[in-house]
Amino acid sequence: MAFLALPLIGLVTKASWSTLWNDLTTPVALDALRLSLICSLWATGLSLVLGVPLAWVLARTQLPGRNLVRALAILPMVLPPVVGGVALLLAFGRDGLVGKALYSLFGIQFPFTTAGAVLAETFVAMPFLIITVEAALRSMDSRYEEAAANLGSSRWRTFRRVTLPMIAPSLIAGTALTWARALGEFGATITFAGNIQGRTQTLPLAVYLALQNNEAVATALSLALLAVSIVVLVSLRGRWLGAIRS
Repeated sequence: MAFLALPLIGLVTKASWSTLWNDLTTPVALDALRLSLICSLWATGLSLVLGVPLAWVLARTQLPGRNLVRALAILPMVLPPVVGGVALLLAFGRDGLVGKALYSLFGIQFPFTTAGAVLAETFVAMPFLIITVEAALRSMDSRYEEAAANLGSSRWRTFRRVTLPMIAPSLIAGTALTWARALGEFGATITFAGNIQGRTQTLPLAVYLALQNNEAVATALSLALLAVSIVVLVSLRGRWLGAIRS
């Protein structure tokens, strides 16, 4: 515990509390905060749209190669973020597998844009939602869904009125974890989207840059991220650990 706590204690004790507010309200800090909120919320929304159906498929169907699909879905959790950024660049860059067609046909490009930062954050954060929701779906009593189906409820209505309320606590926990992970993403973002103030420079990237020029600002931004992380973890009340055990 001392090994884990000492770095955090050092961050808190070495912070310049007298100038903390001024450090957090510099133009660079405000731009990074605004962009972090925008990108992380978009990434969380995309994770919900894409991750919840995938979690349902993994938990409720006998999809051929399901284990391989699950492994690919959670791979970004263990993949080095920089490698993820390189993979995104090769897939969605202007000369990438998909990016080349998007740029030539529609003029759409992701690298070094805010959309690219959202894409990078979604890639690394969505597995947290998938693994949490899938665990909740597997652990819930499916007899309630069967009863609803026997009473004539459609699959969508059953999911909306029965399944979703029952997994809501885990869904909220997964969403919070996804948002926190997206907010703290660094490696994939700087590799794929760059570090451009006002466009792709989120809070972690601003901390990295400020550490070279203004340690007080870097510490203040780090404290802000630390506070968000602590709030998210405390609010989960053990649901993340419950999902892992499931």
